[in-house]
Formats: sequence, C-alpha cells, structure tokens
Amino acid sequence: MPAAARPVKPLREVEVDYEIDHEKCRECREKPCLNSCPVDAIHMDPDTGEIEIDDKCFGCVLCREACPYDAITMRTTLAEPIRENIPVINPKICRGCGACVSACRTGAIHLASTGETGVHSEIDEDKCVRCGYCARACPTEAIKYGEILPRSVAGGKAIVVNQKDCIGCMTCTRVCPSRGAINVGKINKLPYINPSYCARCEECMDVCPSAAIKYSSRKRAYENFSKINNMEIAGEILERESEKLVRNLARIDSVLRAIKRNHARDEPRFSVDVTDEIMDGIEELVDSNLEVLQLNHIIEFTKPTRRVRVLDDRCIGCGLCVQECPVDVIEPLKPAPVKIHDGCVFCGFCTGVCPVDAIELTEEGFRVRDGRILLERRILRGPRRGSVDVDHVVCQKCGVCVNHCPVDAMSLNDEVEVDDEKCILCGECQDICPVTAIKLDLEGEADE
Repeated sequence: MPAAARPVKPLREVEVDYEIDHEKCRECREKPCLNSCPVDAIHMDPDTGEIEIDDKCFGCVLCREACPYDAITMRTTLAEPIRENIPVINPKICRGCGACVSACRTGAIHLASTGETGVHSEIDEDKCVRCGYCARACPTEAIKYGEILPRSVAGGKAIVVNQKDCIGCMTCTRVCPSRGAINVGKINKLPYINPSYCARCEECMDVCPSAAIKYSSRKRAYENFSKINNMEIAGEILERESEKLVRNLARIDSVLRAIKRNHARDEPRFSVDVTDEIMDGIEELVDSNLEVLQLNHIIEFTKPTRRVRVLDDRCIGCGLCVQECPVDVIEPLKPAPVKIHDGCVFCGFCTGVCPVDAIELTEEGFRVRDGRILLERRILRGPRRGSVDVDHVVCQKCGVCVNHCPVDAMSLNDEVEVDDEKCILCGECQDICPVTAIKLDLEGEADE
C-alpha cells in the first residue's frame, strides 16, 4: 500500500475564520472552489448539498479567490513564528579564528576579549536572524545551534522555489523562521529563497501545497537567486533612484564604448577577453560592489553593433536578396546594385542567398563565454540557427515583443509563444523586452 501523505502542519498555529454565503453559493453550478483547494479541505455536504470547509484548511484563500460569486469570506490569523534560539558560543572552545564573523551575513558576530577567556566570538542578539550559518562555518564546533528546528543539511544542496509550480499561496513565507530567507518578488509576486539566509529546516517544503519547494544544487540556487534578485534590485532602483540608475548605466555604457575604441582594428573577425578591463573600468566609475556574475547578466543583454552594406563592385543585380528579405527593405536598382533601406533587422537571409557575396553583414559586441566577457567581431554568412527562449517566470505578458516582431512570429495567449517556422532570429524581441525575459539561444552561427 502506498505510504500515507504527510499532513500539512504549519510551523505556526493558524486560526482561520471563514463564512460562506450559501444563498450566493447556490447560484454557482460549476463550484470551482472544490478544485482550487490544494489540501482537499473544502467539500460538498452530501445531505444538504452545501459547501463546507473542514479543519484541514490553513488559510491559503485560494477557494475564496476562485469563487465567482464572492460567497466565501475568509480571514487568517497567524501566531508568532517559532524561532530558533540564538546560537550559543562556548568561549573555551572558540579559537577566535573569525570564520563565524566572515560567515555571518548580517554582521551580528564580532570578536571580543576578556581576561578570563581571551579572544572569542560574541553574537549581537538584536542583529542575529538565527540562520545557523555561523554554526556550520565553525571549525571547532564551538557554536551550539538547532535546539528547536531540525538541522537538515544535504551536502552541496540548497532549497529553492520552482516558480513555475508555485501557486502563490504564500504559506512558505508564513512558516519560515529565518527572517530574510524567503522574499516575495515585486515583479512576479511569487516567493523566492535567499540561500545565504536559509537554514534548510525544510518547514517550507513540508507545508507547500503544490510541492514547488525542493532541493537543488547550491550553484544553481545561487545563480537563480542572483538572477531574480538583480531584477528586484533593478526594479527598486527604477522606482526610487531613477536618476542614479541613468547615471550609472550611462557610465557603464561609456566603459564599454571606450573598450571598443581601444580594441578597434581592421580585421573582419576577432575575439579578445576584456573581463578585467570592464571590471576595472566599472569599479572606477560606478559606486557599486558589482560582481562578475551580476555583470554577466547585464552584458548578455547588451545590444551588439550590426552593420550591413552592399559591395557595389560585386553586385550583379540578380534580385535574389529582394525576394528573400522578410521585412522588404531591399530595393533593386537598375542595372545594379541593390539598396538596403532603414528597417533592416540584420537577419542574414540576404547574405545567405547572394551568389557573389556582395552583401556584407558584420556584428560586433560583447558576449559571455565560460564566465568570461569577450569582445568579438565577425562577418555573418547566412541566417542564424537556434531558438528564442522565453523565461515565463520573469515575463510580464506586456505584449511589447508581440507588437514589435517584424514577421509576426510571436503571439500572446496564456503566455508568450514563438512560432519557430516564422521566426527569423533577428533578436528584436530580445532587445526590446523591458524585463530581459527573452534570450536568443544561437547555435552553429554561420560566420566566416
């Protein structure tokens, strides 16, 4: 027989006060509330035919939101969270190495010295968030932690929220004992976990009704957190410090343009590692502790410089490029050559069909490869190959990409969809997306 499912038990006591207006409820035939409850706490009384809620309810209010007649009123009152005790440091075992001081993310630990015990660590109880990082970092086990909550530490693992499976009930935020471990995104309104503060007590995993919280590798967890957190930071800056943002972005752009000038050359293609130059330049200009990983996210979405030109002495006026252009910006001139008007999206279709290589398409820009930032220039021969990836967690369904697509390859229904048969991989959607939710995954690009 299959094992019984573990009952949902919040770490805090939850008092749910609800009221059902049965007159309104009788008007509803479909009863969507029955399918909305993640723990089957709502049911129909077989004798009366009325909707009832039992004591399994933990107040996620999904039934209330699903009711089309506003027949369910629900209020949830949470007790104060059970919090782990402040870690205790044994000064006789502590060597004063400072490992806990370095590990503490809130600056709650400092080294102190007394005549009896010598140099040892002390914890500021007002600053401590009880995450337990100091205990895991201590090489002598001088710090005692984990008297109330289970100390589950899976080697090399971290707890993450799969936002595609998350239903947004926020139960995890209610039970988490570590302040700052679970945050709610201002953009997509879903929770995400800061691995630095998470104590891995697994309480959020136990109460998640959609099983959206699970273990992942620490590397992937930090990369996902960095990605979401950078978006949140950008959103905050946009709201509160827009002038500073514009100033700093202008400075970063000036650094990138200066590096391009420093590496100006006549070769048709080249690739040079400029990671250190960019970091040095940004540290001098921007008042920020920007890390390479964060900078890589910015660089990945910088727009490359593209140029297209017709080599007049080669063009034979065959018109193949005119027929192939998906945006109709190539005009035939008699007897030759052709003229490429404004509006070119640099898709490379014209270069792929030209029999005499009379159209030259160059692309120069920054790209990230193996964690390093490269400045590259190349001449493209033919259309790109690959796919358009849409991050549906980040995507706000604003429709800007759909309206801007030059070949109508994108549509917006429940989420943004890409018609691979129509898509020409021009990158216009990636360049215009306001939340950088779209990225071109290009493989086997045709270049010289």
